[in-house]
Formats: sequence, C-alpha cells, structure tokens
Amino acid sequence: MIVVTGGAGFIGSNLVHGLNARGRDDIVVVDDLTDGRKFLNIRDAGIADYLDQDEFLDWLAESGDHRVDAVFHLGACSDTTEWDGRYMMENNFEYSKQALNLCLLYNVPFIYASSAAVYGGDTDFTEQIGRERPLNVYGYSKALFDQYVAKLMPEAESQIAGLRYFNVYGPREQHKGGMASVAYHHRQQLRDTGRVKLFEGCDGYGDGEQRRDFVHVDDAVAVNLWLLDNPSVSGVFNCGTGRSEPFNHVAQGVTEYFGEGEVEYIPFPAHLEGRYQSYTQADISKLREAGYRGEFRDVRAGVKDYMAWLDDG
Repeated sequence: MIVVTGGAGFIGSNLVHGLNARGRDDIVVVDDLTDGRKFLNIRDAGIADYLDQDEFLDWLAESGDHRVDAVFHLGACSDTTEWDGRYMMENNFEYSKQALNLCLLYNVPFIYASSAAVYGGDTDFTEQIGRERPLNVYGYSKALFDQYVAKLMPEAESQIAGLRYFNVYGPREQHKGGMASVAYHHRQQLRDTGRVKLFEGCDGYGDGEQRRDFVHVDDAVAVNLWLLDNPSVSGVFNCGTGRSEPFNHVAQGVTEYFGEGEVEYIPFPAHLEGRYQSYTQADISKLREAGYRGEFRDVRAGVKDYMAWLDDG
C-alpha cells in the first residue's frame, strides 16, 4: 500500500485523488483532523485506512517491512507566520527524521515535501544544500531536514526524494484560511466587493509586481507520481514552473475568468517587512536532468482552470 501523510491537506489530498485516478485505492491517509473541515478534501476519495499522525510512526515500525510500497511525507505545519519554534521543529524536523529512518530501515521509498521557503530572500534558486537562507522558522525547519537528508542519501539503499514546492495553488485548499493562495482569496474578494486586493509596491517592485513561481497543484502531483514511477531517482528537487510571474497575473486570471473586477492595491503589511519573498523562480534544471518531462501551465491559465473547478464543485 501507499502512505500519504498530510493526506487530508492541500497537496496531500490532491495526491490521493491522483493515485485514485490511476486505479489505486490501497492508500493509508495520515493526518491530524483536529480541524475537521479537512475531511471535505478526502470524503470522495478511495482509501484503505486513516491514521492519526500520533499513531503513524508506531504503525510504520510494525508494518513497513512488508506492507508499504512508498511513503509520501507531506504532513507538516506549513504556516509561515508560526513563530513557535519548538512546535515547528517537533512537527517538521524531528517527526520527519523518525519517519525517514524507519523507511530507510525497511527500504521503503520516501518522497517528502520541502519548500521554496528555504531560499528566503536569496535570488539563487538552485538546490545547493547548506546554502539556504530562510526568513522564518518554517523555512528553517525545512532547510534543516534537507540538510539531514543530504547526509544520509549517499548510503541509502532506497529512494529519498524531496520537493521544494514554490507557490502552489489549486483545488482543495479552502481549509487553509489565511494561508490559502492569492487566487482563492481573489475569488472571495471579487464575490464580496467586486475588487481583488494586492500589495502596493515593495523591495523595488511596483504595485502587484512582486513576482513568484506559481505552480498548479495538479502539476505538482504529476511530479510526485513520476517519482513514484522512478524509484531510482533520489535527490532534492525544486518543484515549480521555472517561470517568475507577477501577482498581477493572478488577479488577471481571476478577473478574466469572471469577466469583471478591478484591482485594489493595499499598503504592504509592516509585520511582513524583512520576512517576505518578493521574488522566486524555480531552477528546474536538476529535475529535468533527472528525466522529468512534464509541462507546467502558466499562472493565468492555471488560475482559470482552478476557478472552473471551484464553480463545478
């Protein structure tokens, strides 16, 4: 069977549905449903079992040697505004180490979620382990685990692959509240006020011209499934489109889809000063060199696909 930790979350639930589309329902979803709203992401998914995250490590210790084909480790605290470092390190670093070491013990492929947050304010978005410059403790927890993985990888007999996700958006993110994508919030803002909101200029960028690498969640899932199909591929890889696009393009995707709406530029929040990535662009050459040939849609097209999915839902 296949394990997906964080399987009721955003990327995890889309991965579960992606596996279902391949005819696989022998999936163990691991998550923390303290926020019960996340069940909506998997209520129509085919799974074999559900485990609370507190039960998973013991279960894996008992089951990993003969029942598990692969572990997708997507469970984490992903709130970039969370400053409880002890909580973050327990959830994102220590828990991940234990899961990885059990997978190595049983030769179970381990495909996990890292983050572009490891790069912080740097403009070199290549996967140079040890050169990370995170701006928050979330990014630090991910960078430290990447470094831990890099030390173990040369001796590993099974696959270890990490994906540094850039700005992922798309279906099944509604439970994330304030951490949901700009596209999701723009839809809500347009419905409520007829306007969408973006930050005024900062860091030398004009109004709404701060740039990110926006990747549709279906394209991110495709990379995960490719890694499952290619267990000989190990490493830490960027997961983005390789394009940097302004937030204005997100707004345009939403307003063009609905055929209405204006952009309102709001003051840049003081609490984000010095902690905000105004520019990201994944260097995906390492992923391409590893053999991945899938395409990544641009953000305006991807946002329109997302709006259509929300309408159908």
